[in-house]
Amino acid sequence: MSEETAVPSSVRPRRVLTDRRGGRSAPPYDSFNLGDHVGDDPAAVAANRARVAGELGVGEERLVWMDQVHGRGVAVVDGPQDGPLPQTDAVVTATPGLVLGVLVADCVPVLLADPVAGVVAAVHAGRKGVQGGVLPATLSAMASLGARARHVTALLGPAICGACYEVPAEMQAEVAAVSPATAVRTRRGTAGLDLRAGLAETLARAGVPEVVHDPRCTAEDPTLFSYRRDGVTGRQAGLVWLAPA
Repeated sequence: MSEETAVPSSVRPRRVLTDRRGGRSAPPYDSFNLGDHVGDDPAAVAANRARVAGELGVGEERLVWMDQVHGRGVAVVDGPQDGPLPQTDAVVTATPGLVLGVLVADCVPVLLADPVAGVVAAVHAGRKGVQGGVLPATLSAMASLGARARHVTALLGPAICGACYEVPAEMQAEVAAVSPATAVRTRRGTAGLDLRAGLAETLARAGVPEVVHDPRCTAEDPTLFSYRRDGVTGRQAGLVWLAPA
């Protein structure tokens, strides 16, 4: 496929962000927890994931999840997987109908799509991911399937905001050395990190022309899961796929 060849008109990229409402999980995971690694009842998580598949109109086997480790590992997939992708923080596909999911509770869910090449990606970007370069690694993997940065659109989902994300000054400096835009002051006047600002900076540097921000802060919005706020909690998801037009 050449870089100017349009994806067939029968498919188009779609993106969805979930929140904590409307599921089966009991407190403190109430109620639409999609994380199967946080101590929730497995039957409740399975029911919640089945609802996702039903709402999207796909079989449960078409949902692709990751065993996220706050690294920069990227997997390229072309079909259903037997369980979560091990030690992976980004997943890329050009296969229509394969739904890529990223689980978060303060980190940034990044959903990428090149509608020209027909390539999509879901990225788990926390502090370590921003510092380690998970987003450039993902764009490189997308390019291997024909994607071009100038055609990519990005959605940065709900995450802890810079006003709430307080970190030691030394940690802020380490992240800012890679991504200067992350360095902010919290509402208390202390050192903070704005991960979405840093990711937007990285995308702009890579030549991505369209970046949409969901402005919600997980620590402030009670309809969202937040590890920083609650400790033991569930996970919401960002989902991206190539769907019938």
